[in-house]
Amino acid sequence: MSVKIRLRRIGAKKHPFYRLVVADTRSPRDGKFIEILGTYDPMTEPVKLNIDQEKVRGWLQKGARPSDTARAFLIDQGLLPKESAKKRPTKPPKAASSPETGAPAAQPAAATAEA
Repeated sequence: MSVKIRLRRIGAKKHPFYRLVVADTRSPRDGKFIEILGTYDPMTEPVKLNIDQEKVRGWLQKGARPSDTARAFLIDQGLLPKESAKKRPTKPPKAASSPETGAPAAQPAAATAEA
């Protein structure tokens, strides 16, 4: 079972309020969760962010992966190093191919060298 640290919306319509929770990756955003780690209220000025740092450290040691938004909050709180601010790794781009034949596209440098 893999777990994520992510936000769970509990606010009313047009008044968002979130809980920072640990949840199974298969559960829906507002569905079943394992533990509440903190709260986030974006409607106040300044925004309120309360995080139980000991609980977060414990879950990170157990292998919980934060979502992109949760990762930004944890970096701001000093729970994660700034190097972890990079986005999750993405798939490498596929090689360009011509749509008619499906064969790889000709290299432009090779075409100009022959001419």
